[in-house]
Amino acid sequence: MMPTIANEFITMQILFVADPLESFVIYKDSTFAMMREAQRRGHQIVACQPRDISWQSGGKVKAQVRYISLTGDKNLWFTETESRSVELADFGAIVMRKDPPFDSEFFYATHMLSQAEREGAKVFNKPSALREHPEKLAIMEFAQFISPTLVTRNAQEIRAFHAKHKDIILKPLDGMGGMGIFRVGEDGRNLGSIIETLNQGGAISVMVQKFLPDIVHGDKRVLIIGGKPVPYCLARIPQGNEVRGNLAAGGKGVAQPLAEQDKAIAEFIGKQLVQRGLLLIGLDVIGHNVTEINVTSPTCFQEIFDQTGCDVAELFIDALELAAKG
Repeated sequence: MMPTIANEFITMQILFVADPLESFVIYKDSTFAMMREAQRRGHQIVACQPRDISWQSGGKVKAQVRYISLTGDKNLWFTETESRSVELADFGAIVMRKDPPFDSEFFYATHMLSQAEREGAKVFNKPSALREHPEKLAIMEFAQFISPTLVTRNAQEIRAFHAKHKDIILKPLDGMGGMGIFRVGEDGRNLGSIIETLNQGGAISVMVQKFLPDIVHGDKRVLIIGGKPVPYCLARIPQGNEVRGNLAAGGKGVAQPLAEQDKAIAEFIGKQLVQRGLLLIGLDVIGHNVTEINVTSPTCFQEIFDQTGCDVAELFIDALELAAKG
């Protein structure tokens, strides 16, 4: 297990900007794991949704928030002690954990969070970094670690890419959980229909990648906290005839020690991105090829802990406390 940092830290109010609390599936929810560890240390847990954030001219960015306490009961897992409007700059730390898709409302929320930063708030991951690192496109900066990849609206470019690489994966840039992913083999069957479905006559950009046979060994989620890789990853292994390893698409999650090559890749990318305000990153790796860089709400904390004993939430709150001091 990665050693934790011994922090002497005055307790603070931590605001989690997330999906509705009532939607959490707590046995596998990474945001819940963060909350549980934060409460264990004596921090006050506060929650809201992006829709609860507002900004009136001449005033500071506020949110209608819920002060909660975790109960330890798997059914009624929290109690709400208070609900009120609070200026975001009043919190010790704000953790942005809204799940994708990264739509217009998510985009607007990051702008209001950036204004809150100018007013003194400390937001993780940094809102500007969330805007500048869309999860699929972000890999293109690190071409040395990815398979042949094309992003385009042009159907002819997609056909030329298929002619060159024979076996390809196509996916929308705003997909999540394996949604909208297609594989087209050498025979090109249904390629035209898939292009039409995904790019809608050239209106929508599509990501196309060379198919990686190593997917049979799993699509590995490699977590990076404070620029340092967690020593275990979660290999999400496709089941049956499925090409997708995503847990949401029925993949089986198997925790395993981080391979040295994957560790080196994670250290390189983590060192670059932590300087931009990305405290928590989730790399998706097939073989030793990075396929996505997840920055909005990386998951798999609890699956790794349950199978290995490596407490990822503890590592995250260590890093959050240190970052909030700065």
